[in-house]
Amino acid sequence: MSTTTMQKMTNYRWVICAMLFLATTVNYMDRQVLSLTWKDFIALDFHWSDADYGFITAAFSIFYAFISLFAGKFIDWMGTKKGYIWAIIIWSIGACLHAACGIITMSLTGIENEAALRAVKAGTDLALLISTWSVWLFLACRIVLATGEAGNFPAAIKVTAEYFPKKDRALATSIFNAGASVGALAAPLTIPVLAERMGWEMAFIIIGGVGFIWAILWAVLYNKPTESTHVNEAELAYIQQDNNTPAVEEKAAAPTREQANDNLQIPFLKCFTYRQTWAFIVGKLLTDGVWWFFLFWAPAYFSELGYKSSDPMGQALIFVLYLIVTVVSIGGGYLPKLFVEKLGMEPYAGRMRAMLIFAFFPIFAMFAQPLAGTSVWWPCIIIGLAGAGHQAWSANLYSTIGDMFPKSAIASITGIGTMFGGLCSFAINWGSGLLFTYAEQEGDEFSFLYQFTYDENESIVTEACTGKPAGYMMVFCYCALAYLIAWLIMKVLVPKYKPITK
Repeated sequence: MSTTTMQKMTNYRWVICAMLFLATTVNYMDRQVLSLTWKDFIALDFHWSDADYGFITAAFSIFYAFISLFAGKFIDWMGTKKGYIWAIIIWSIGACLHAACGIITMSLTGIENEAALRAVKAGTDLALLISTWSVWLFLACRIVLATGEAGNFPAAIKVTAEYFPKKDRALATSIFNAGASVGALAAPLTIPVLAERMGWEMAFIIIGGVGFIWAILWAVLYNKPTESTHVNEAELAYIQQDNNTPAVEEKAAAPTREQANDNLQIPFLKCFTYRQTWAFIVGKLLTDGVWWFFLFWAPAYFSELGYKSSDPMGQALIFVLYLIVTVVSIGGGYLPKLFVEKLGMEPYAGRMRAMLIFAFFPIFAMFAQPLAGTSVWWPCIIIGLAGAGHQAWSANLYSTIGDMFPKSAIASITGIGTMFGGLCSFAINWGSGLLFTYAEQEGDEFSFLYQFTYDENESIVTEACTGKPAGYMMVFCYCALAYLIAWLIMKVLVPKYKPITK
């Protein structure tokens, strides 16, 4: 029996996974500060409409998409250690910069203090000037935020491929990807409280400052598994089990086919010639906007139903929503592992089967608005299940890159897909803002499908869904069907496992 086999295996890969989880948590908390403060705090200062907020989130998404195209290549070039540090420092600076928007707006418009800012009469030329300047200032900060945040997932997926064998990558991805849910879970319990007690500016500064602490920890804790003093030979052999040559003999032996494939260099433009790339693009393009819609608009949606993010009930709704997402989505990474180990399926086939199962979860979204009139907990639970379906889908979708592409190209492919996902987010967020503003103006003249409510006898009745609720109903219907459509197209493009070898 070899020394490597007898040696007790270290588990440092899970420490690295925990760091990825924390980075993703910070990432989503920084992103959530605006969505949890704009309706009940910022909009009161700057006289924003839904269209203003929709424009900011949409512009953030389109710039995030553009930067993502290059962020993955940057991570592949810079390396996961330095690249990740640069990414989180940039987005943390962007997060903190939001706090200065109020001061700059008051300086530009000649307003002396926040009370005078809020006292400006809506609809006046001064109110329009305030909203215009503030929107562009916040947008500038969102661009800095997007520049850094675009590096998070390319770096995290590349690290996962470095530290985990193929059969464990979906589980590891689902764990660190759960940071998005945990960030969204912690956000309503902390951000509105900070905004209420210390001002919305301090909410941006405090949450944004956490990223700098993470960057220091990453610099100390991370090295590639072959270079890390915390990874012993047994764990290294486990990590590299997809190679035919034992890890401890790697330096002495000639490269195996698997190792040679991992070192294959793919020119950036050539990435677009593979069906596998387009399968990943489709999976991101049709579905990413759904998650970002839930992330950016759920607090405003509950506020429309009468529960502000600063109220205990509003916070409870957001907390329960993301608690459902967090708990259920972890299973998204375990399910393909079960298919591979128990049913003997090839990893890609197991992932596709798991993705088909999770593609059905968002179908519940089309019932969120119809049932909102009976109890606000229905849309809370339904959106939570839809969000969990997305996160489980996303964890497996990311893992398909490591199944088929060499490690040298993983961050680049992730960045390409993330760019197209950002385009979907741009469309759904900007479109939603315009749609909700238009639907509110039209009132009962704008209708779409039906919803349930109680009559004067406390009996459930059906009535037309009109005004802004009709707008939400239209978006929820798209959210419900996007995943099944994406899965079918992906299956046509890549019906079975086919790794890139040249």
